[in-house]
Amino acid sequence: MAAASRWVRDHARRLVLAVAAAFALVAVSTAPAAAYAPVGVVHTERVQAGPYTVTVGFSEWPLRAMQSLDFTFVPDGGIAGKDGTLTLDGPGLDADDRETPLVRHPRKRDVWGLDVQALPESGTWSFTFDIDGHAGHGRGTLRGVSVLDQPGPPLSISWAVCALPPAGMLAYLAVGWRRNKPSEKVATLI
Repeated sequence: MAAASRWVRDHARRLVLAVAAAFALVAVSTAPAAAYAPVGVVHTERVQAGPYTVTVGFSEWPLRAMQSLDFTFVPDGGIAGKDGTLTLDGPGLDADDRETPLVRHPRKRDVWGLDVQALPESGTWSFTFDIDGHAGHGRGTLRGVSVLDQPGPPLSISWAVCALPPAGMLAYLAVGWRRNKPSEKVATLI
């Protein structure tokens, strides 16, 4: 009886520790976006959108295809009382992805922006802003933004290298399964 009681106590303690670890992991992984580093703008361009001047900021420069970066869009006088849309134009972009509303950047709440976005292909891109605010409607385009080729090896080689560990694990499991033949062991127990 004492051994059973000790076994229950030990397992209950392990269960409590496992649950506490799980809650700690959830708490750490759901930390607010403010805990991340602020957006570092390394290059800016200015666009005249009717009565509004918009400063477009890039967290990486020069731009490269398939490289995630932050974009910030700051109209003079701030974003209070203004709304609008951003239309992207460039190679390899789906029709559904061309137009998006201008929303607050998740880590820089006082400006509009795109958080960790990647442009799909190299080439020449344009950013068109349609802004409505106290001074009326304005439209302006930042043209001729050059996007260089993707950094690093080609995407197919990257995917092939990344597929090696899961393929090796599957092969390892298949060999272990065949050696142990669990279906035969189950049949002998019946």
